Amino acid sequence: MALYLLYESASCYSLFMAHGLDEIGQDTEAVRNSISDLSRFGKVVKLVGFSPFDSALDALNQCNSVSEGIMTEELRNFLEVNLPKVKDGKKPKFSLGVAEPKIGSHINESLQIPCQCNDFVLELIRGIRLHFDRFLKDLMPGDLEKAQLGLGHSYSRAKVKFNVNRVDNMVIQAIFLLDTLDKDINTFSMRVREWYSWHFPELVKIVNDNYLYAKVAKFIEDRSKLSEEKIPELTEIVGDEDKAKEIVEAGKASMGQEASPIDLINVQQFAQRVMDLAEYRKKLHEYLVAKMNDIAPNLASLIGEIVGARLISHAGSLTNLAKCPSSTLQILGAEKALFRALKTKGNTPKYGLIFHSSFIGRASARNKGRMARYLANKCSIASRIDCFSERGTTIFGEKLREQVEERLDFYDKGIAPRKNIDVMKAALESTQNDDDKMEEDVPSETPVKKNKKPKVGNAEDEVVSTRNGDATEEPKSEKKKKKKKKEKRKSEDEVQQGLEKDEANEDKGMEDGESKKKKKRRNKDGEGGEVQPVVGTSDVKKKKKKSKNKDEE
Repeated sequence: MALYLLYESASCYSLFMAHGLDEIGQDTEAVRNSISDLSRFGKVVKLVGFSPFDSALDALNQCNSVSEGIMTEELRNFLEVNLPKVKDGKKPKFSLGVAEPKIGSHINESLQIPCQCNDFVLELIRGIRLHFDRFLKDLMPGDLEKAQLGLGHSYSRAKVKFNVNRVDNMVIQAIFLLDTLDKDINTFSMRVREWYSWHFPELVKIVNDNYLYAKVAKFIEDRSKLSEEKIPELTEIVGDEDKAKEIVEAGKASMGQEASPIDLINVQQFAQRVMDLAEYRKKLHEYLVAKMNDIAPNLASLIGEIVGARLISHAGSLTNLAKCPSSTLQILGAEKALFRALKTKGNTPKYGLIFHSSFIGRASARNKGRMARYLANKCSIASRIDCFSERGTTIFGEKLREQVEERLDFYDKGIAPRKNIDVMKAALESTQNDDDKMEEDVPSETPVKKNKKPKVGNAEDEVVSTRNGDATEEPKSEKKKKKKKKEKRKSEDEVQQGLEKDEANEDKGMEDGESKKKKKRRNKDGEGGEVQPVVGTSDVKKKKKKSKNKDEE
């Protein structure tokens, strides 16, 4: 059986034919030793077909298709032209060797060409890649390397740009920067306190907050210039008039040393930098909260934005966090303590990063481990919902948070919590209701047809008309159900109309009672869900006359 080899380079599709394989044998080691020698390898492999790409964009599209296992129209046409034609009903007397199993299975399904991808074929393709520039005569030196470099850059850029799984990279970078800013702001604030305390040491005990201290130090500058005129402005900064008066009085009787104007200017500039960093930290925190609500809304509503972002950054991505079991998520961040405990055969840690959650702090000392295990379980569920759900919603996270609150009450007061299946059913129902509301809010594009038939029950017909108006926005299965309900109601209304007309023409007495009994039976049959055909008035009269004659006899 002849063997053809498909090779996808950076500039073209090429097809090679391997013949005389008996001389080498089907041994991989023999092929590996023979491909280094072009004179020997060139006798086995010959170029059959060649199809260059139109442009760099075309090469990128073909490369993306091959990597995803999709056969393009260009590749199909190339194979149909260069491969031997197979008659209908007969097996091909050749096979196609490919480097990717996915593209081979697609070619086999579409063109019924047997494809193989094994070590022997891969070694032959490796030899083609090694000597490819020798097979093409008109190829200039350096052209193939340029094409490979350009395609590699564009392919990598496209993969980075369209990789939806790396959206959480912004959260990872933001939480790293937030932690770094916290350390830096604390360090710089201590430096401002120490620096300005040489001039005004009493201010440290009056103002405890770092941001306020830097703000007050920038405002005061020289303590000897403090007077009662600056009390209103100090009150706006500190937020307390008594504290502002205390600062002014302390400035008058301060034990600090005098400072030159240049020193005070440097302290003022450094305090301004600390204030700017603190303000930027607030903006970064708001940005992180917004990103977490977009990427992992359920995890953020369950455990908080900061702790959730730390879990994602420590796992590497939201997908990696979703793949972690709850036992791994529970001790995420305490790996050193875990391996130390395993090495010394001591007690393993009960919690890692989730210790920063408020739920662990609210639990009693003997229930902290149980609470951490339960919270890790719920965080694992929330992360999987966020990772694999199509539409973002916070309903599941809120329900899971309610479960954790109930478990806290169970540990403290003994109140039995709800079952997980009941809570999840309630969450699914609420999400479906939200979807229905969103569909109702969107106006229907197709015009609603009005019913021309006379209305008997106003309330029922109004319900039917409103449902028909919304039917354009709902799925096909719901449309069919509503059509069936509408047909049932119409048939019941028509049966009732015919019965009422017949009863008006009948006599009173025993005959009246019998007709009422029959009416009740028919109404019950109509309500039972069996749709009866519409009965004409003449048929009903004939049946009733027959029943009368039987009763008289």
